[in-house]
Amino acid sequence: MLDSVIDLLACPHCEGPLDLDAGTVLCDLGHTFDVARQGYVSLLPGSSTKFTGDTAEMIADRAAFLDAGHYDPLRSAVGAACARTWDTSTDPGAARVLEVGAGTGQYLARVLDDLGDARGIGLDVSKPAVRRIARSHPRVGAVLADAWGRLPVTTGAVSHVLSIFAPRNAAELHRVLGPGGALVVAAPTGDHLRELVSLPGMVRVDEHKPERLSAALSGRFERVDRVPVHFTMALDPGAVTRLVGMGPSAFHLTPQQRAEMVAVLPHDFEVTASVTVSTWLRRDDGDDRGDATVSGG
Repeated sequence: MLDSVIDLLACPHCEGPLDLDAGTVLCDLGHTFDVARQGYVSLLPGSSTKFTGDTAEMIADRAAFLDAGHYDPLRSAVGAACARTWDTSTDPGAARVLEVGAGTGQYLARVLDDLGDARGIGLDVSKPAVRRIARSHPRVGAVLADAWGRLPVTTGAVSHVLSIFAPRNAAELHRVLGPGGALVVAAPTGDHLRELVSLPGMVRVDEHKPERLSAALSGRFERVDRVPVHFTMALDPGAVTRLVGMGPSAFHLTPQQRAEMVAVLPHDFEVTASVTVSTWLRRDDGDDRGDATVSGG
């Protein structure tokens, strides 16, 4: 709910603090933002953005796939990484978690449960995504915003940032994290979904992604943990269809092409999940200036 995180948010126009009053978010300078009936608020600095994000169909497929438990080992690893970095002796009170490119909000919800009374902001540029994020957890506030611009979050406001197969704007993530804050990144390896991406029309993982991630984050963050998450899933045709439909290949394959591809696969099609969950601590001597970025997975 937005009221649980309104103190962490900032006006996208003047960067001032925000308040919530009768279904409207507003700042001291009079900039106002209506809360949608689904419970999210748009804090885009303009009326729109050139990025459209995931479609309603992609979000529905992702929610169903995760609800079925296929990625539970990954969700557990992300939650454990956040728990290992939470130290109430140096940052008393509840943890404050931002997920950028939060999609369905299911990873964020798992982290909030693992961290007790934590509060969370789920940020995405997709309207279907933020509609679902708004109902993902009672302590989550859903925000429509562009991860490539200045994040509508107060400087130093959060204790953790999650980037799960999502874009990473290193300068902005460094800015919104408090001293000693942790960035938890889940990024696919070259083996991720290898049986699936070898099929015609599927999008492959960039083999140089780990090097680009390290280069973009190393000046502002120090990597303190790196956990490989590797497991095999036996997927029926419905699960394979949802897995294809929730990722970038959905933009390149028509529903008919997806159906034809899945029809010739074995009923229990074995697919490898291979992801690295890395934890990066905010360097207090890092430079918030500039716009060093790395795209997500």
